Amino acid sequence: MNGILDNQQYLKQKDSSGALEVAAHQYDQTLFDAKVWSPEHDNREITNIVIAGMGGSALAALIVQVWLKDTLTIPFEVVRDYDLPKYVSRNTLVIASSYSGNTEETISSLEQAEKVGAQLAIIASGGALIDMACEYSIAHVNLPDGLQPRMAVLLNLRGLASLLESFGIVRNKSEEIEALSGWLGRESAAWEPSVATDQNYAKQIAHQAVGKTPVFYGGALTAPVAYKWKISWNETAKNVAFWNEYPEFNHNEFMGWTSHPIEKPFAIFDLVSSFEHAQIKKRFEISDRLLSGKRPKSTVITLKGETKLAQLLWGSILADFASIYTAILNGVDPVPVALIERLKKELV
Repeated sequence: MNGILDNQQYLKQKDSSGALEVAAHQYDQTLFDAKVWSPEHDNREITNIVIAGMGGSALAALIVQVWLKDTLTIPFEVVRDYDLPKYVSRNTLVIASSYSGNTEETISSLEQAEKVGAQLAIIASGGALIDMACEYSIAHVNLPDGLQPRMAVLLNLRGLASLLESFGIVRNKSEEIEALSGWLGRESAAWEPSVATDQNYAKQIAHQAVGKTPVFYGGALTAPVAYKWKISWNETAKNVAFWNEYPEFNHNEFMGWTSHPIEKPFAIFDLVSSFEHAQIKKRFEISDRLLSGKRPKSTVITLKGETKLAQLLWGSILADFASIYTAILNGVDPVPVALIERLKKELV
């Protein structure tokens, strides 16, 4: 089993769609020139922001929530639903984010935002949303197409930063993202297929997780990364996985592990940031100790990087590499999500 992920011919055979190649160049997405089309607006006061998106298309917004928590001075909410909150008004900036441009929940939210006269913006690679943006001169960023939404998070992040800058919400955030390109490229190189398992962190994680149900835990800062890992395991590895966050974990799920102290078919991963609240760091450590013998010992993945943003993006890219390798160990193609596509067709 240990030699499979070092067999280059086998990797190419199982990864026929080139997911590993996409992962290896994700750092280039930080350089995407996210031009805002139809940027003109009436400079109305924006009192809150709502990002409407589903799955991978919501991930960048969740990252922004924690990255800019100490910067944003107005409420910022991510809506993953058909319906917008009733407080949405003409002073709300509603950004519809759908990589395909055809996500029905997101289109529904945009239509509701238009009816109440909200300030509108769109992030998509095409589809109905880009058609609407062009027809009605809605501010939008047109993303490059051809990727899976879960592997276009950095493109989406650049688009979201550009729109927030265009509406005067933040300044110079696109530059912060772009500045990480070289470092993320060097870090990513250590996870590429040519790097042997004994030196490849992503391959090692895949071997730990294969054949089990992973549970990914984050803190208040790393929660979106934990969610990203869960999404990657579900869609890429075709593997059931779950996630949760501290400190909420200690108020309910913590007790769920205490019964039946036998070997459980789970793999526990704690995603920890050096910027996390000191008490949350202690909660990770104490919880694992108190649950000793009642669940598998957690594997701590310490996010690398000198800033919050660097750590969040580092963890996101590592998730893609590790889940692709897990897919290969599972004997499945990492890219297609056929059942999701079938569901969409049956919903029409």
